[in-house]
Amino acid sequence: MKILHIVPSYKPAYVYGGTIESIARLCEALSNAGQDVTVFTTTANGKEELDVIPGKEYNVEGVRVIYFARTFKDPFYISTALWKKLSADYENYDAIHIHSWWNMIVMVAAFICKRKKVKFILSPHGMMSDYILQNSKRFFKWLSYFVFGKSLLKASVFHATSIAEFKECKNLIEGWDGFIIPNIVWLPQIIVSKPSNKDFSIVFLSRIHPKKGIELLMKAISLIHPNPILKIAGTGDDKYLQKLKRKAKNLGIENNIEWLGWQNRDEKFEVLMQADLFALTSYNENFGNVVIESLHAGTPVLVSQQTGLSKFIAEHNYGWVCDTNVNDIHKKIRTAIADKETREKISKCASLNIYKYFSEDKLIPEYLKHYQA
Repeated sequence: MKILHIVPSYKPAYVYGGTIESIARLCEALSNAGQDVTVFTTTANGKEELDVIPGKEYNVEGVRVIYFARTFKDPFYISTALWKKLSADYENYDAIHIHSWWNMIVMVAAFICKRKKVKFILSPHGMMSDYILQNSKRFFKWLSYFVFGKSLLKASVFHATSIAEFKECKNLIEGWDGFIIPNIVWLPQIIVSKPSNKDFSIVFLSRIHPKKGIELLMKAISLIHPNPILKIAGTGDDKYLQKLKRKAKNLGIENNIEWLGWQNRDEKFEVLMQADLFALTSYNENFGNVVIESLHAGTPVLVSQQTGLSKFIAEHNYGWVCDTNVNDIHKKIRTAIADKETREKISKCASLNIYKYFSEDKLIPEYLKHYQA
């Protein structure tokens, strides 16, 4: 099949978080399965532009990628060149898959598909959650939704990565057709070797953003004595990072926090493996690739109820699920610290079992079935 993916930004624009990795992994897996995959994206890389030639076709790990110049930078950027290319070439593809939402790049792409009477798949990647709708740029989102967004969304078939995200989409638009397939997560061959840490070590590895509940996690850790070590890996807005560092100082735990910065593919599995517990106490998380990566590295997890994989974690006893409040997070961390036997059991079995649920061999046939439909 000839499959076109349209996404506002693509690797190596890792500044936008795990979604970039998820989309790239899907495209690469489809290509590995013998499909003809093309990506239309932009030169977006946060406040900067990627070091690419706009309009030139690149081979990015087996995937044909064209980066189009954007007229404006974050958050309201457009690319007329991308839209013109889509309008001219849409008939050359057997399936069109659009990623993200609340972004003019993909909204106009959806409009073009609807105008051309092309049914497309939309992966919102968490953009339809109540948290997203009620927080940043709330007025713009609801205005665009009622003026033209709803009709564009109904012209698509949505792809959700978890049951929670599926319900969010269904609640937003009655009768909206969709399906659930988990993200494909890159799981390298590694030998799990857990250290014997002198101090209990907790790792957070994700985009550093207010929705991730990092402040809740820091407060909960400050209530535990002796304080565990918290390793924070990832990048985010500089002002928010400084706010977190001030909060750590006010809580008296600045010496218990290690700021690791962004970690590449290989580094992050080592960071995850060295920890006793991975924590993701997000207010909203449609899936959470790093949860799977942590289990693959043999590290049990603590996730919030609002994390898409929380039900999977609870069903398979791969860690602990908490509410998004300090008291419950504090309680679950203390439970994890005390239950060394469960942590060791998870370390031994999770890495062996996780592959059969999230490997490309299992999931790509499901994607192809929906593309063909």
